Amino acid sequence: MHMTPPLPPLKRVPPGVWTILAWWGGLVFTFLVRIRLPGESGPAKLAGSYFYRWDGLACLAVATALAHVAGVLLRRRPLPALGLLLAAAVLACVPLGVAEIPLAQFLAVDVALYFIAADRARRTGIIALLGALSMLIGYLTTRLLFGWPAGTSAELAVAMTAVIAWLVGHSVRQAREHAETLVATATAQAVADERLRISRELHDTVAHSIGVIALQAGAARRVIDTQPRRAGQALGDIETVGRETLSGLRRMLGVMRHSEQSRPLDPAPGLSDLDLLVATTTDAGVHVEVRRLGERCPLPPEIDLSAYRIIQEAITNVVRHAGTNRCRVSIEYRDDELAVEVLDGGRGLHRTAEGGYGLVGMRERVSMLQGSFSAEPCSEGGFRVTARLPLTMGAQ
Repeated sequence: MHMTPPLPPLKRVPPGVWTILAWWGGLVFTFLVRIRLPGESGPAKLAGSYFYRWDGLACLAVATALAHVAGVLLRRRPLPALGLLLAAAVLACVPLGVAEIPLAQFLAVDVALYFIAADRARRTGIIALLGALSMLIGYLTTRLLFGWPAGTSAELAVAMTAVIAWLVGHSVRQAREHAETLVATATAQAVADERLRISRELHDTVAHSIGVIALQAGAARRVIDTQPRRAGQALGDIETVGRETLSGLRRMLGVMRHSEQSRPLDPAPGLSDLDLLVATTTDAGVHVEVRRLGERCPLPPEIDLSAYRIIQEAITNVVRHAGTNRCRVSIEYRDDELAVEVLDGGRGLHRTAEGGYGLVGMRERVSMLQGSFSAEPCSEGGFRVTARLPLTMGAQ
């Protein structure tokens, strides 16, 4: 079971709470600039004629209440919440006696614009930005129509902060969408890689087993009348190989069905299982000679599995296509690579012409490991498959 990591403490705070905190920050700043602070000869801003009167304080209280309601609604209904914040900003300016909406009263709107642009669809964010800018334009236009002073320059600066807040939120949303796209692409690629790996394993397992079964069945058919004991032995080998293949397929399907439960996988085959493969092939009538050269050393799992599968597929091709009863497998351990060769003295057919996936799968395995691969008829007859798999630093 995968546990989702907890969010950082600051990211757990809802957007509405940040908006309310921004409103209170602007409100506190509004009061601070209208009193004489230490080191100043007077307040930075003169208070309006009824800023401290009950009606002025009532306007600020109503505006604060609207901001709190907007904070509650912001997550569920962002545009109505923004409308309440804009109304609160206008109402809070009434007792201030100013010619424009100050940044302190617009700070909560900027925070809301950021969250709307970051969390909502682009259309919603654009509507929110246009609504905020339209309100600023409408406020200035109203003052001009009535012949009142209008702080156009200051309002342009406030409008700029609104655009910047929207741009920052928009960039955050784009970055998140890009990250989600990357995750989706990586997940799809992982699924495709896993399907390819499973198809290779199925092909390698089934192709070899079916080849052995077909060879044993043919031998049994030829001697069933004259040598019933030998035919019975061949049928017994067919039963054994069939049961082992069926068991392997069931295990693989079981792992695929219960992958979410992280069930442990059976150990992947490797060169240590080569003797069993050779014995099975020999029982099927094709004698396999194995030569190991160089000093044996531990191999990385992907090298070990790929070398085994390449040998298995090459031997399967010998059983099915070569028309010979002998082949030779050479495994050479070198300082920087593992070299594998499977050579037979059969007909030397170009097996890629049959449309199968054996040689393609072997070539893909080697390519993924940055190695080299060749499969071609020999000039003196027969067919040779060679692969060179570079060893990682940990395997040397």
